[in-house]
Amino acid sequence: MSWSLDFISEEDFVKHVGATIEKYGEKLESYDVKRFNKNIIDPIKLIFDKTVYQTSWEEMVGNEIFRQRDKSNNNDIGYFHQRIFQYIDKCRVPENGKEGGWDVIYQNPDGIVLPDGDKVHTVYVEMKNKHNTMNSASAGKTYIKMQNQLLSDDDCACFLVEAIAQKSQNIKWETTVDGKRVSHKRIRRVSLDQFYAITVGEEDAFYNMCMVLPSVIEKVVKQDGAVQIPHDTVLQELKNIAAMSGKETEDMAMAIAVYMLGFNSYLGFSDLIGNASGSIENDNFLKRIYAYAKGINEI
Repeated sequence: MSWSLDFISEEDFVKHVGATIEKYGEKLESYDVKRFNKNIIDPIKLIFDKTVYQTSWEEMVGNEIFRQRDKSNNNDIGYFHQRIFQYIDKCRVPENGKEGGWDVIYQNPDGIVLPDGDKVHTVYVEMKNKHNTMNSASAGKTYIKMQNQLLSDDDCACFLVEAIAQKSQNIKWETTVDGKRVSHKRIRRVSLDQFYAITVGEEDAFYNMCMVLPSVIEKVVKQDGAVQIPHDTVLQELKNIAAMSGKETEDMAMAIAVYMLGFNSYLGFSDLIGNASGSIENDNFLKRIYAYAKGINEI
């Protein structure tokens, strides 16, 4: 099958997808109970969610593991959106903290025409994953940075490029700085598809990239040793804790196991540990669970 993207080679795109997957790093490692509860989950919320949404314990634990992995994956996808521009003509991605700390710098000797007809030769980019990820303080700080860039270079524009924008757009960025509403025609909010169109010169460049992406990810994932497949043991470990509880119903026994993750030292719950300890003296695996429940870090 022939390669369909003109603005990046297949070799570079595959390499970039592979580098993004590698950024997932430890999030691909398997989860055991200790890692699952590293930041101490909220047992009450977990039990409310399971009951209200009528899910199984398997689904509930799986969803929580997915949530924990997903929480830090946005940075990795930010890497994908930003670093792909190092392969696109006339773009560069400065190293962290270099060249003013911009995420992408696009320079075109033929000029870059803005929607109002203005022409500049450089665009400095601050890139965000999602349109609502900046609070007012962060937005103000970014806007001031862009103002300063315009003061030092009158042949440029500054873009806030949003991967997930509210809609496809290239508009003046209006925000609030020190309580005042501000805007400038060369400080713009630009959706990622529009930025691709500007840098690549093809209106559907972002769309075409999205059409190729799934098969490339699949190809990289299937490469030998490219991705570590996690083998999560959380559910089985919780079932072992549940077996210690002495509760008749599986649902209540699992609830006790979840409670023990956050409340093992709380009044009443600590008595459960004491009552169960005698029955596990000769079971090395359950000793580990028991030790964990008592809050011992080295198990």
